[in-house]
Amino acid sequence: MIETVATAARAYYGGADSALDDDVYDALVRGIEEYEREHPDHVLAESPVGKVAAGAIAPGDVPHSVPMLSIANVFDPEGLLAWGASLERRLGRPVDGFTVEPKMDGLAVAAHYREGRLEQLVTRGDGIAGEDVSHAIGTVRGLPERLAEPVSIEVRGEILLTGEQFERANEIRVENGATVFSNPRSGAAGTLRAKDRPYTIPTTFYGYVGMPVADDDGSFAAFLREAPHSEVMAAVANLGVNTTGGTPAGLRVCPTLVEVQEAVDAIAAMRPDLPFGIDGVVIKADSAADQADAGNGTRAPRWAIAYKLAAVHKITRLVGVDWAVGRTGVIAPRAILDPIEIDGSTVGFATLHNPADIERRGLMIGDQVSVYKAGDIIPRVEAPLVHVRTGDETPIEFPAVCPQCGGGIDTSEQRWRCVQGRACGLHAGILYAVGRDQLDIEGIGGRLVTQLVDTGAVADVADLFTLTREQLLTLERMGDKSADKLLAGIEQARTRPLSRVLCALGIRGTGRSMSRRIARHFATMDAIRAADVVEMAQVEGIGDGKGPVIVAELVDLAEVLDKLVAAGVNTTEPGVTPGASTAPDAADDPAAGQGPLPLAGQAVVVTGAMTGVLEALSRNEMNELIERAGGRAASSVSAKTTLVVAGDKAGSKRAKAETLNIKIITPEEFATLVAPVLDDGA
Repeated sequence: MIETVATAARAYYGGADSALDDDVYDALVRGIEEYEREHPDHVLAESPVGKVAAGAIAPGDVPHSVPMLSIANVFDPEGLLAWGASLERRLGRPVDGFTVEPKMDGLAVAAHYREGRLEQLVTRGDGIAGEDVSHAIGTVRGLPERLAEPVSIEVRGEILLTGEQFERANEIRVENGATVFSNPRSGAAGTLRAKDRPYTIPTTFYGYVGMPVADDDGSFAAFLREAPHSEVMAAVANLGVNTTGGTPAGLRVCPTLVEVQEAVDAIAAMRPDLPFGIDGVVIKADSAADQADAGNGTRAPRWAIAYKLAAVHKITRLVGVDWAVGRTGVIAPRAILDPIEIDGSTVGFATLHNPADIERRGLMIGDQVSVYKAGDIIPRVEAPLVHVRTGDETPIEFPAVCPQCGGGIDTSEQRWRCVQGRACGLHAGILYAVGRDQLDIEGIGGRLVTQLVDTGAVADVADLFTLTREQLLTLERMGDKSADKLLAGIEQARTRPLSRVLCALGIRGTGRSMSRRIARHFATMDAIRAADVVEMAQVEGIGDGKGPVIVAELVDLAEVLDKLVAAGVNTTEPGVTPGASTAPDAADDPAAGQGPLPLAGQAVVVTGAMTGVLEALSRNEMNELIERAGGRAASSVSAKTTLVVAGDKAGSKRAKAETLNIKIITPEEFATLVAPVLDDGA
């Protein structure tokens, strides 16, 4: 067990890929600790317990003026309370407040500034001495070469790859013939230590300690020694250095451990939306006096603790890849995995996006792979652990023909597509079109769609509106009442808003929210069909990339669109006028005797389960309601968000809104706010 942990620690702290994920590693270390407590005479010299970086890293060439220690862990509220009680016993008094900040999943470094200039960058190493990595100066965002003031300071923190930087790093690696990084942490560590590469990979720094240089006894050095941690980090941020306080999670000051636990829960809830990975939350005594009196152990300070969170990167085996054809004929690969629990759910499948993504990541059947999942995001395979390959792995076979119809494949774009397009994905396309958030035709399920398609009664979405009672009665398990009910549902579907009809078409590059934007921008189907690429690109979120695709799709669908019009399907978006995505009509014009729409100019995010009169509304229907009320529906909370509607079990989005001081209301309050629009037909 000790050798397993030591091997994993050498990989983890050395920038290589570990064959153990964080949860397994932590469990093994806890097991060793427990065994050594019960059998103190069996402790081995190579044990990782009580050592900085688990004793896996050799001493570097640059001594630290003050040891750069690791941090001890707790894993639950009980552990946090036990640590707090132990700290108070050691101090002999209550702790004078705590700070709570995210625990970055990167590589610990110390940045040495002399009179405002960054002179040296050193890794933690064994905690006593580290490795000089000053060659990376100038490539690390958030670590300026010059401070805003000519002061001397040592800033300790983490160098990491943000999610965006990680993706770009792997693109750069592939372009230069190198293997991809399996996860952001190993990527950051490998990047920081690399020299003489023909390419540069940017990284990001976040500081969490500010301390004086050894020979400085000036006023600023005195401030760094005596001020609370929260004030020191605010001063570091004012110098122009990234700190944990400048992240969306922030640095929070909490008087009690009850408030600390609330802050931990809030940061944990924000985890899926953070632009970087975290593996826990760090709690520190804020007072410099408390820190000094508590002191340090051989491995970790006694005045700080890391509240570890469950790992979102897990290691499992890729056992196969299957290929499915979507409603527009796109052929999508899916990874089949040895089931693994990630973030509270069992994962047996993960997205692979497209064949180019498979090749870029260098995946093979039988690989041990790093799989990532955060919150409700679809799990994805990051990369293989190349160094643990056994030689039994086999290449992934790409389909030579369409796996659905056996026809040809268009491989001219990254996303492969059956040459028959929608004709191949017709079954999936019809099922999508009749869904609740599109045409909402109750009573049409997979079996009925199969019959309609196989008998030739339905060859496209428009054919649904020409179905007759006689046609339906020829189908299996279709009686008089079922047929009449279905025809009534189809009749009601003719009146759906243009945005729903547009969404039902399954146009590439669009979805529910984009269909609403297009419909509200152009107001009529005729205007949409008449739009050229430039006009289409003016719709929010489309731009020059999606514009040509959408216009081309509309041309391909011309016959279907003509059939929809002939069948009497609605082709207008109620309550809007052409040319603006949220343009009010005369009834919304204050000059016409009406007040402005209740959500005019607001960006609204809905999270959690709705209650009260909104309970029956789907998320898409809530977004439609927001836009009818003059607002803009958004899927994520940002500084541009003005209002959050938080229902039952609202999680990370509510927590982020609280951090950004965004107004939060209940579903009942929201229903009252939009009552005029709701009463008019929500």
